[in-house]
Amino acid sequence: MLNHISIGDLIVFFVYFLLVSVYGYMVYRRKQTETNSSSHSFFLAEGTLTWWAIGASIIASNISAEQFIGMSGDGFFAGIAVAVYEWVGAAALIIVAVFFMPVYIKNKIYTMPQFLKTRYNSGVALVMSIFWLFLYVFVNLTAILYLGALAINSLLGGQYLHEIMIGLAIFGVIIALGGMQVVGYTDVVQVAVLIIGGLAITYLSLTIVSDKFGFGQNALTGLKLILKDSPDHFHLIFKKPAHGSSVETISKYLILPGFAMYAGGQWISNLNYWGCNQYITQRALGANLHTARTGILFASLLKILMPVIVMLPGIVAFVLYKHGHLPMLINGSKDGAYSAILSFLPSGLKGLSLAVLTAAIVASIAGKVNSIATIFTLDVYKNYMSTKATERNMVWVGRIAIVCSLVIAVAFTWNDMLGISGEGGYTFVQKYSSFVSPGVLATFLLGMFWKRTTGEAAIVGILTGFAASVFFNQFAVKVFGPETWLYSAFPNASGQFEIPFFISLSWSFLITFIVMVTMSLAGPLINAKAIYVDKGMFKLKASSIVLIAVILLFLSAIYVRFW
Repeated sequence: MLNHISIGDLIVFFVYFLLVSVYGYMVYRRKQTETNSSSHSFFLAEGTLTWWAIGASIIASNISAEQFIGMSGDGFFAGIAVAVYEWVGAAALIIVAVFFMPVYIKNKIYTMPQFLKTRYNSGVALVMSIFWLFLYVFVNLTAILYLGALAINSLLGGQYLHEIMIGLAIFGVIIALGGMQVVGYTDVVQVAVLIIGGLAITYLSLTIVSDKFGFGQNALTGLKLILKDSPDHFHLIFKKPAHGSSVETISKYLILPGFAMYAGGQWISNLNYWGCNQYITQRALGANLHTARTGILFASLLKILMPVIVMLPGIVAFVLYKHGHLPMLINGSKDGAYSAILSFLPSGLKGLSLAVLTAAIVASIAGKVNSIATIFTLDVYKNYMSTKATERNMVWVGRIAIVCSLVIAVAFTWNDMLGISGEGGYTFVQKYSSFVSPGVLATFLLGMFWKRTTGEAAIVGILTGFAASVFFNQFAVKVFGPETWLYSAFPNASGQFEIPFFISLSWSFLITFIVMVTMSLAGPLINAKAIYVDKGMFKLKASSIVLIAVILLFLSAIYVRFW
């Protein structure tokens, strides 16, 4: 059990709390105009977010407890290879900025179900609205709350898990009820706290390594020591394990299956998350194209930095644990690595770490529930429950949806009903999100760039993607056995044969894509619902080209160094 937070720590935390709360209230008052009851103003901020606010808000919403706790835990277990999520994500954001955003903005798309309705039909939009609402509430929001509460609970002595869940939910509601304008601009403060505080914690953790090995408190020496001490934690690729390999070797491959994940799964997961996800795209949909693009590219640049903040402390924890300087992990699992590192921090800096974690968690909660409210209100309530609803009425329905979604999420995380801790936080989110990714991405890609795609093919594709994901994850090994030309399955920690979910994701996407193309070719020759796409939409301004070049340069340097 960790030492309790000191008075100095509480002062640091409450300064952060007041800063965010006061700034959020100032934004709310400043943005209150004659349009404050407009649904587009509440849900989308109606173009008032600047490029830096869009970029910061995307990162603040993305980096949450599953990164700080889950990715740090996977860093403890597998090393730098887990950073592939972030670095492929940075590259995927470039694709989204260049190719996806022009299609959305030029066609005046404000929600992802609206795109599906405009491109296909209302049936496709309704099916996906229901999929997204379930995914956001029962996978994403529950994981954010549970893992976040678990981490903060460790800092506070391990006795306040349920109280912390409720506190995080209330803090998230306070920010989200102000609408996307408040969420977007308070996220700038949250990201500043997250990056500055996160880098400070990483720096201090490296000085701890240096000090424990007898070289004084020197962060650069600490970095050199962990590179030398644990070189296996600094490989970006895991080779396919031979039969009879250790459980640890197999477990690493199951979550990060070597080159195979670069060939398909990682790109499918990232393009779906960054390009077809209301939670992310919502920040940019209300802006003009250049502002949206610049904001997304700024987020891509920040994304490259994130592994230093959320993954490197996990490797530090592994080195300290390996040499007996970290005698136990909080909660006895890899997900306790980040909290264990924080136990070394002096008074005042624990308060900073508490602020960093809270900033990441609350920003994600606020962004997630705002997206839940947007999809429910604009795509379900307005279209199917009250077609004559006024703007003011929709804003209030959105606020009710925010509160209800958090009440449901708290109920399901109260005793970890979904088994989040058993999977490992980050793997839990990635694995269950991948059940939806194949059908969604195939439907969006074909809908944007192939006019022949039909609405019937879209519905079948969404259901096929989900069914194929379930099949490969639950039944394929029983039907085909553990070794085929399709895949290689390995025994997990429980002894059950499992296919790496990134390989399952790749096959599910390919099957879905083939089914949709085949159905579309067999359908009507011309699809009257094709959206507007023109080559001129994809032209880039000089500033965007420079940003893309800088991002690709950084990514190239990283992969040349660690591949």
